[in-house]
Amino acid sequence: MTNVSRLLCATLPLALSAFGATQVADAQTTSAPSAGDMRIDASASTAAEQSPETVSQAGDDIVITGTYAQSLAAATETKRQAGFGVDAINATDIGKFPAQNVAEALQLVPGVAITRPRGEGLYVSVRGLGPQFQSTLLNGRPVAINDLIENGGANGRQFRFEMLPAEFVSQIDVVKTPTADMTEGALGGNIDVHTFRPLEVGDKTTLNLRGTYTTLAEKVKPNATVLTSAKNQDGTFGILAAAQYWGKSVRNDRAYNTGWYLDKFSSVLGAGFYTPGRTRPTVETEDRKRLSGLISAQWKPSPELETTLDVLATRLDVAYDEYGLDIYPDDSSVAGHRPVLVPGSVKLDGSTVVAATINDVRFMGTREYSLNRHDLITIGLKQAWNPEGWHVVANANWSYAHSFHPSYAEGTVRSRIQFFAPLTYDTSGGYKVAPTISTPVNVLNPANYTLYPFNIAPKNSRDWDRYVRLDIDHEMDGFITKLSAGGEYHSRKRDYRRRDFTVNPAANTTLNSFAPDGFEQLPYDNFLSGVGGNYPRTWIVPITDVFYSKLFTTAIANAPLTAGDLRASYVVTEKTAGGYARADYAFPLGSVAVTGNLGVRYVHTDQVASGTLTTGNVATPARFPQTFNDWLPSFNLRAELTHDLVARLAASRVLTRPNVTQSAPQISVSTDQPTASGGNPALKPFLATQFDGSLEWYFNRAGSLTGALFYKAMDDYITAQNINVEIPGRGTVLLSTQVNGGSAKVYGAEAAYNQVFTFLPAPLDGLGFQASYTHTSVQANYTAGARPIKDQLIGLSKNSFNVVGFYDQGPLSARLSYTWRDKYLAGIGSTTQATTTVAAFGSLDGNLSVRATDQLLFSVEAINIANANSYSFNEKELQFGEINNYGRTILFGVRAQF
Repeated sequence: MTNVSRLLCATLPLALSAFGATQVADAQTTSAPSAGDMRIDASASTAAEQSPETVSQAGDDIVITGTYAQSLAAATETKRQAGFGVDAINATDIGKFPAQNVAEALQLVPGVAITRPRGEGLYVSVRGLGPQFQSTLLNGRPVAINDLIENGGANGRQFRFEMLPAEFVSQIDVVKTPTADMTEGALGGNIDVHTFRPLEVGDKTTLNLRGTYTTLAEKVKPNATVLTSAKNQDGTFGILAAAQYWGKSVRNDRAYNTGWYLDKFSSVLGAGFYTPGRTRPTVETEDRKRLSGLISAQWKPSPELETTLDVLATRLDVAYDEYGLDIYPDDSSVAGHRPVLVPGSVKLDGSTVVAATINDVRFMGTREYSLNRHDLITIGLKQAWNPEGWHVVANANWSYAHSFHPSYAEGTVRSRIQFFAPLTYDTSGGYKVAPTISTPVNVLNPANYTLYPFNIAPKNSRDWDRYVRLDIDHEMDGFITKLSAGGEYHSRKRDYRRRDFTVNPAANTTLNSFAPDGFEQLPYDNFLSGVGGNYPRTWIVPITDVFYSKLFTTAIANAPLTAGDLRASYVVTEKTAGGYARADYAFPLGSVAVTGNLGVRYVHTDQVASGTLTTGNVATPARFPQTFNDWLPSFNLRAELTHDLVARLAASRVLTRPNVTQSAPQISVSTDQPTASGGNPALKPFLATQFDGSLEWYFNRAGSLTGALFYKAMDDYITAQNINVEIPGRGTVLLSTQVNGGSAKVYGAEAAYNQVFTFLPAPLDGLGFQASYTHTSVQANYTAGARPIKDQLIGLSKNSFNVVGFYDQGPLSARLSYTWRDKYLAGIGSTTQATTTVAAFGSLDGNLSVRATDQLLFSVEAINIANANSYSFNEKELQFGEINNYGRTILFGVRAQF
C-alpha cells in the first residue's frame, strides 16, 4: 500500500465520520509590466498613439468615440509590441464592453473556451486546460473567489466571471507565456482584468439602460449602469465612480442522469454490463439580481509619483427553484424495496443495456429551492515612483468573498415525495433524443405518493485574500536594457461550513395529508418542447413553503452539529512568499532586432488543511500542514524578422495548486445515493514545463495573421481514486477522492486572423473579419479507480474556433459571431462508473447598434440565436447523459454619454 493510500485509509474514514489596446494614460505613465500591474507594456508609442478610444483631445481630456474596428486594429499593435505572448480584449467605449459577460467576451481570444451553465458564460479555460488552471487577477492583484453553494459543489480556484460587471471593465489581458515577475498559479493563462480609472477616462459620464429577455423564462429584467469620472484641471487628481443593477430571469429545461454503472444487475445479466443510474427530467429556474459598485481614485502630483486606489463591491443573489422527477433504477437504499431487472426485457448494444424493464423502482417528485448569495469586495492600493531610469511600484490588496444562504429557509431546501413502480426505459435513440421513460403508475395522481425525508443543507463559504508586493526595476544601456527584482506575500484562507438537517416523516405518510396546497403540477406546459422522445413532460412536485412550515421545526433548527456536519466542514489556509529577478535584453542579429527577457521566480508555500475527524460519536479536530518550495524559471524572446514579421520563443516552469476542496480533510455524503466525495490533504501542486513558439505577420495596420505552437509537460497530475468506506448510519458508500499520480503532456497549435477591409470603397470599408482556431492534443495515462484513462483530460477540447464578421461605419455597428468547441471529458468515472463527455457545442451571437447622436446609442444583442441545445453522453453515445435547453437571450437598450 502506498503512503497516500495509507493516509486515505487512515484519515478519510475518520473524516467522513477584440481585442484590446494599452490605455493612453497607462502607456504614458507605466514603464514596466510588473506583476503589480500586469497590463501590457508595448515599449513603443505606437500602441498609445493608436488607442482605439482616442480620436481627439481637448486639453488634457480624452474624448472617446471608439469603435470595435478601431479597437481590433489597436490590439494588433499591442500584441505586436508586447515582450511576451499575450492576447487581449478591451472596451470599445467607456462602459461598453463588447459582450454582456466578461467570460463571453474572452471566448473570442485564440485558445480560450468557456463553460455556459444555464446559458451564461461563467468559467474560462485556456489552451485546453480547465478553469482551475487559470490565474485571475483584478488590476494586477489576486482576488478572493466566490464558490458554487447551490448544491454543495465548492472548488476554490476557478474564478466566477459573473461577479464582474462587464461595463466596469476596460481591458482584459490573457498572458500565455509568463515572465518571472508574474504571480504564479496558472498552467493555462494569466488573466488580468482591468477596471476603468479616472485619469484614463477624464471628464465623462455614461448611462446605460437595458432590458434582458430570455425566451424560455419569457420575462424582461432591467439592467442599469451609470459611470462617471472627473479630474482636476491640471490632470493631477481624478475620481471615478460606477454603479450597476442587473437582473435576469433564467429557465433551463434539462434531462439528465448521474451516470452509467457497471454490474448493478449482474445476478441477471452476468458481469460486464452497464445500466443507467438516477435519471431526471427537471426544470431549473433562476432569478438573478446583481448590485455592484466601483470607485477608483488617482493622484499624480508629479510625473514621478502616482497613487491609485481601486475599490469594487458586488452582491449577486441567485434564487434557484428546481422542479424534478427523480427515477432511481438501481437504488435499493429504501428498506423493503429492491429494483429487479426483468430478463426478457433487455436490449443490449455491446456492454450497454440500452433498453429494459425494471420493477420496484423509486420515482420521486422533487422541489429544490435555495437563495444563493455571493458577496465580493476588493480594495487595492498602488503607489508608483518613477525617478529617472528607475521604477518602484508598491501594491497592497485585501479582498473578501462570501457565498452563503441568508437563512435556513433559503439553504438548499429539498422537498420530496415518492412512489415505487415498474420502469421501462429505452435509450437506443442516442444522446440527442430524450430516452423513453414510462411507468404504468400515474405520476399526476397525488394519492400514489408518500413523503420522503425532507432535507435542508445550508452552506457558508468564506474566502479571504491578502496581498502585498514591491517591485523595483532599473533601465540600462547595452545588451541588458532593464533589471527587475521584487517580492510579494500572499495569504489566503477558505472557511467552508455545511449543515444537513434531515426530517424523517412517519413511514407511509401520504401526500394527501398535505392537500390541497402542498403540491402542484409542473407549472410549465412546454418542457423540452423542441426535443423528441417519449419522456415525462409533466409530474407532481411539492410546494416548498408548505413542506418547510410543516416539517422544519424550531427544535430541529436548534439541534447541535452532527458528525456529518463536522465532517463536511473545513478550513484551508495558504501562505506564500515569493521573489523574482528578471533581466530584459536587446541586441541586433544582423538585420534582425532581438528583444526579450529571462528570469527566475522562487515561491515558498505553507498550507494547512484543518477539519474534524470522527470515530463513532467522538469528534477530534485535525490539521494537516504541508510546505512546498518551487523554482520557476522563464524565458521570452522576440525577433523582428522584418518590419511586418515577428517570431517568438518562450519557455517556463509553471505551477497550479490543487483546488481547495481537493486538499480539504472533508467528506460530503450524498443524501440520495450511496456515494460521497472528499479531499486529500496530502496533495501536491501541479507543476509543468512549457514551451511556446509563434510567428506573427502584420500585413497592415488593421490586419494580422498569427500562429503558435505550444507544449506543456505536467508533473504530479492529480487523478481520482475511488474506495468503498463505511459511513455510520449509511453503510457502505463509494468515496471519490484525489491522489497525485500519472503524467500528462498537452500540445497543440493556434492560429488567428483579423482584418478591417479598409481597402474597399466606402461604405464597404467598414467591413471586417476575425477568426481563430485552436487544436489541442494530450498524451496522458492515469486511472479513475481501476479504470484506465488514456489521452484525455478534464475539460480539454481537441478543437475550438470562432469567427466574427462585423461592420463598423458611421452611426451603424453590427457584429455576428459563431463560437464552437469540440467535445470534452467532463467526468473520469470510476471502477464501476462510465466516463462523462460533453458533446460539441456552438453558439451564434449577434449585436446591432445605431448611434442616433454623438451622445445617444441604441443597441440590441442576441445570444444563442440558433437556440442550440447542449448535450452530454457517457462512455458511448447510446449512454445518454444530459440535454440542456436554455433558449435565447436578447438584450436591448439605450446608452447615453456626456
